[in-house]
Amino acid sequence: MTEVPATVIVIDDDPAIREALGSLLRSVGFDVKLLASVNDFLKSGRPDGPTCLVLDVRLPGQSGLEFQRELSRENIRLPIVFITGHGDIPMSVQAMKGGAIEFLTKPFRDQDLLDAVHVGLARDRVWLENEKALATLYASYESLTPREREVMVLVVAGRLNKQIAADLGVSEITVKVHRSQVMQKMRAKSLPELARMADKLRQASEKPQDS
Repeated sequence: MTEVPATVIVIDDDPAIREALGSLLRSVGFDVKLLASVNDFLKSGRPDGPTCLVLDVRLPGQSGLEFQRELSRENIRLPIVFITGHGDIPMSVQAMKGGAIEFLTKPFRDQDLLDAVHVGLARDRVWLENEKALATLYASYESLTPREREVMVLVVAGRLNKQIAADLGVSEITVKVHRSQVMQKMRAKSLPELARMADKLRQASEKPQDS
């Protein structure tokens, strides 16, 4: 299966800076999208593969920092490297507290930007891989029947087959059949692995869902 290429999205309202950054990033092999505003990004959407934003702090309309806060409120994870010609310490602190990869003041070294982008893309790859693994886990869980889900909950809680049978009012043989089906459908090789899967599902259900 072909890996989806990484993309760097540059959002800066200065055409000369956009083009210069685009040339730099393309020179090291990145796919690059150049945009003039946050609104342009919202219209085009993010690519499917690993993505990193190179975002100017001061933009027409919604500023870079305002956009970062909006992403945080919506629980959308997207690595951001801030660039600015008018940075100050409170602004940089706010950006970094908001989860920015880096806060670079123009003029900055090309290598500093490239290093920050590499970090951002690596972070996004991990996020995307985790999301894919969780989606696969959800699909496996959704394939369970209601009774199999009941058995799974009791199994990972440490209940024995005999106890589960009494809890559910079924025979111990029936519990063993359901338990075997749970292990097979969840692709769990052991009880500890099934317990870890259940814990991941529980943790994910307690988090706000990404928009």
